[in-house]
Amino acid sequence: MASHRRPKQPSRARVTVLTTAAAAAVALSSQAANAAPSEKPSKDEVKAKVDKLYEEAEQATEKYNGAKEKQEKLQKEISTIQDNVARGQEELNELRESIGLAAAAQYRTGSIDSSVQLFLSSDPDDYLDKASTLDQLSSQQVEALKKIQDKQRELAQERAEASDKLKDLASTREELGKKKQEVQNKLAAAQKLLNSLTAEQKAQLAAEQDRASRTSEREALTADVPTGSGRAAAAFAAAQSKLGTPYVYGATGPSSFDCSGLTSWAYAQAGVAIPRTSEAQSGYGTKIYSVSDLKVGDLVFFFNDLHHVGLYAGNGQVLHAPRTGTVVRYESMNTIGGPFMWGVRV
Repeated sequence: MASHRRPKQPSRARVTVLTTAAAAAVALSSQAANAAPSEKPSKDEVKAKVDKLYEEAEQATEKYNGAKEKQEKLQKEISTIQDNVARGQEELNELRESIGLAAAAQYRTGSIDSSVQLFLSSDPDDYLDKASTLDQLSSQQVEALKKIQDKQRELAQERAEASDKLKDLASTREELGKKKQEVQNKLAAAQKLLNSLTAEQKAQLAAEQDRASRTSEREALTADVPTGSGRAAAAFAAAQSKLGTPYVYGATGPSSFDCSGLTSWAYAQAGVAIPRTSEAQSGYGTKIYSVSDLKVGDLVFFFNDLHHVGLYAGNGQVLHAPRTGTVVRYESMNTIGGPFMWGVRV
């Protein structure tokens, strides 16, 4: 017959421990339930952080533009040098061939001149040095060999220059890649912040920007400010025709622009080739340090490192391509985010 044992009762000490643990768990659960959830940043805080990231992205963009411009310039210079080297090699071959023909003619007659033999058995530099002391060359031969020497030196210099530029091009491409990655990282961080906003907050931000842009446009259109020059008027009109065109870093138009891409494109439409980057543009024309002296179409530069540029529109307004997520628009110079440094009249 099976025996039935009575279950062992927990000791008083064990009961006390279990009771205390349960009470602690309940208390912690209660505290967690009553604790205020971690506060998300406000719309204005997110906007401030996003604006800062966009500013940093634009700084990197202008560095990217500079590296890209340098790369394109180096590629053209290298191509020109390589073409020159190819032509020079053809000329050198022709000069050598003319000496060779003379040797062949003498060989057929069975009497190769000692000077030609010397040329054929050593390099022209060495030959000319020896022959000049031995007085073995005719004036015509001296002239031919001098041409060969000069062409050889010229080709050696051009090849060395091409080699240096190719090294420079490699480092420039590396810098270009780093700046591109930096821009993309900043933009990705900004987008992540924007994605944390509610649909209502995003709509509020868009409405605020739209109102500010319309106000700036009214201020600019009612400005009684002359243009800096006929070229400035043409450039400003060209930029006006691109109102609403999206900002894209590294873009120079006509369907998208970054800040210096817009200004360089606008002046190109006026027949003026200004530099590609904002920093280079800042030293192109006559500098103007007072806002009151600015005229419509003047280039205006912001931030201590001059990484942003636009076109003056009058009444303290600027027509520019602000940053990623925006379009070409009017904006008050007071809301650019950085100090006005100076203007440039082209």
